[in-house]
Amino acid sequence: MDMKITFPGGKRVDAEYNGFTHRTDQPLDNSGENSAPQPFDLFLVSLGTCAGIYVLSFCQKRGIDPSRIELRQSMEFDLETHLISKINIEIVLPASFPEKYRAAVVQAAQLCTVKKHLENPPKFSIFTTVR
Repeated sequence: MDMKITFPGGKRVDAEYNGFTHRTDQPLDNSGENSAPQPFDLFLVSLGTCAGIYVLSFCQKRGIDPSRIELRQSMEFDLETHLISKINIEIVLPASFPEKYRAAVVQAAQLCTVKKHLENPPKFSIFTTVR
């Protein structure tokens, strides 16, 4: 599983992965053009959308219409470390959502692979090569 990271100009950094180019940029106040999300924003979005795909799959397998379900993600920051200390994902269900599945849909969201990687982080190896 290889990914190619390139620098197309300015503060933009792109990642070519799995047939897609994922573009990032920095905001105007950080000398960027604000033409794409910041890398950290993509990280946060990956958490919510990962939980979302598990909720969606749960509903589809049971014939439940997911169109009125939404997930709301909020982050709590540690003022000392300037890092996120807690991530909350609220699954907002319509009143018509079957009571018997309310706990199970939370369990489905807990299966998120991105979340599991944070709970069991990979080791990193950063090095240089010259060509």
